[in-house]
Amino acid sequence: MSESLILTARCLRLSRRQLDALLTALLLPGLMMILFVELFGGAIHTGTGTSYASYVVPGVLLLCAGFSSGLTAVAVCQDLTGGCIDRLRSMNVRGAALVAGHVSASVARNLVSGVLVLAVALVLGFHPHAGALEWLEAVGVLFAFILAISWLSAAIGLLARSPEAANGFTFMLMFLPYASSAFVPVDTMPAWLRGFAGHQPITPITQTLRGLLLGTPVGSNAWVALAWCAGILIVSIAASGALFARRVV
Repeated sequence: MSESLILTARCLRLSRRQLDALLTALLLPGLMMILFVELFGGAIHTGTGTSYASYVVPGVLLLCAGFSSGLTAVAVCQDLTGGCIDRLRSMNVRGAALVAGHVSASVARNLVSGVLVLAVALVLGFHPHAGALEWLEAVGVLFAFILAISWLSAAIGLLARSPEAANGFTFMLMFLPYASSAFVPVDTMPAWLRGFAGHQPITPITQTLRGLLLGTPVGSNAWVALAWCAGILIVSIAASGALFARRVV
């Protein structure tokens, strides 16, 4: 645990020094919120049953988590290819601590960006109808998703042979919210796309967050969302362990 905390602090210091990447990770969520609400909201809101600012908040939160995952994958790959791993191994530091440090830093960045998204959304007309319990549940679901996707990104960083490849592999994570209920209802999509959009992890996670924040029924979406997050997390942790052992032999 102490090794993980030290390496988490290292990753956060690296993020602070890379000012351009840090500003992008923190400012992009607000810009995305403004983009969807102000540019597209007037044309889209008619089929959502609520204001588009309220409808789109969960999608922007998940979209920005996908963007941040690329930074995590690149950072892990850079440590592998830049000699950092060899220095840490000479000090008998566990590989799991290094990966956990990157994941913890990713979670911290995403939580800060999530707060910024909510702040901008409130200015743009977001009207949540959640009590204290619903807010806690929404934060828990969002945390579970961020943790799962951060570990998945770390596994991708261990798999990739270069930082550029790591960033390319995570690019698809940014597109999953578009093919879900994050920005438009699934039933407005073409028939050939609805099957995928309705059965991929982003849709139940989005529906759960939206229901909790807006006070609408969540139904079974919450359990499906948590099951997706748990499955991704377990597979990603196992893959990270196997890939790290293979890469550092």
